[in-house]
Amino acid sequence: MIRTVDLRGLALNKSEYAASLPRAALDVSTAMATIAPLLHRVQHGNESDLKALAQEFDGVEPPTIRVPMEILQQSLKDLDPTIRAALEIAIERVRRVHNDQVRNESTTTVVDGATVTERWIPVDRVGLYVPGGRAVYPSSVIMNVVPAQIAKVPSIAVASPPQKDFGGYPHPTILATCALLGVSEVYAVGGAQAIALFAYGMKDVCEKADMVTGPGNIYVAAAKRSLRGIIGIDSEAGPTEIAILADETAVASDVAADMISQAEHDTIAAAILVTTSEELARDVASDLRSRVPKTKHSKRIHEALSGIQSAIVLVDSIDQGLDVVNAYAAEHLEIHTQNAREVAKRIRNAGAVFIGRFSPVSLGDYAAGSNHVLPTGGCACHSSGLSVASFLKGLHFIEYSESAFLEIASTVITLANSEDLPAHGEAMTARSENLT
Repeated sequence: MIRTVDLRGLALNKSEYAASLPRAALDVSTAMATIAPLLHRVQHGNESDLKALAQEFDGVEPPTIRVPMEILQQSLKDLDPTIRAALEIAIERVRRVHNDQVRNESTTTVVDGATVTERWIPVDRVGLYVPGGRAVYPSSVIMNVVPAQIAKVPSIAVASPPQKDFGGYPHPTILATCALLGVSEVYAVGGAQAIALFAYGMKDVCEKADMVTGPGNIYVAAAKRSLRGIIGIDSEAGPTEIAILADETAVASDVAADMISQAEHDTIAAAILVTTSEELARDVASDLRSRVPKTKHSKRIHEALSGIQSAIVLVDSIDQGLDVVNAYAAEHLEIHTQNAREVAKRIRNAGAVFIGRFSPVSLGDYAAGSNHVLPTGGCACHSSGLSVASFLKGLHFIEYSESAFLEIASTVITLANSEDLPAHGEAMTARSENLT
């Protein structure tokens, strides 16, 4: 069901380790060409075009593109009390973690009379995308909305695909979660057309956003790449992935269950076990063979685990294992080793790190308090997960007194002339010539 990669006895560099663990093929460039006419249609279209696109791609035409307030309120009223209680616990924990991400204003006195103040200003408006389709993701509503609210974004809108089973509106649990969080602007739009709607805006339908965040399929990723610059984006989220670094102390059934949990998302989801233990590798492979047929989405999971993107990787030592997982830079990384906390300190590249047996990725997906909108496809080498900072811009406010200006003027003039930009220097001397 799952291939084995033996890296024992090898000393590879970062790029060589990464190449030994290929990811599923994801041709975003081709998808960009596919969606280009769609983006143009949204840019120059109206609500009727959005409804027609919903019929074409989602098989249903929403009664209205913007979900009426009464539908949101009714969805919350009808929400199963047990689910509501679970959502409220998750919201509280995510708020608690993200409240500690708030950035404070700082002022640096460069010299007497010269200050630079950095203030963190929220973007004016964000469009938050919540996918639909194979699964329902109220958790993604929480992960997008809560940090945006804590960042004090003045205008927040959510888009999620219309559903045949619910009268052309997004899934009621999505709508209920929006209502629970106080989000009243929700659109029944999915896929690339949702990103385009937020990027361009549409008269009498939706105001243009400054930024779009949230996970989605390859066409959502393609739309984000195509429209980046018109809007800010969080990342081009690809298929989910889990890597597990484990030694002989790991429990095989735990490891197998966690690999299955992420393979459940998509046929191109990735599940990687990196281990020093041949016995654990055999036991996990055996456990996968017995567990997968018993799961609800066994066909999807089997395809994901059988794909090139999934593997059991044998290494000589935890040191080598760390090199492998740091090179792979997984979206989710679990540590199942002796002294797991100390091992985790040596992780440099991962979307989020889950330490020890009782910190599975599923916890982070819902209610650990961390954010589950994370970099995929190796982007954890340079990018972070969604946070309050994602919705903030750092602005510098510069204020110099006359004496501080005069002290530095000659330096600025020298540097300006060295770059053959004399007018920059003249902007300095003009002030010196007109002092009273």
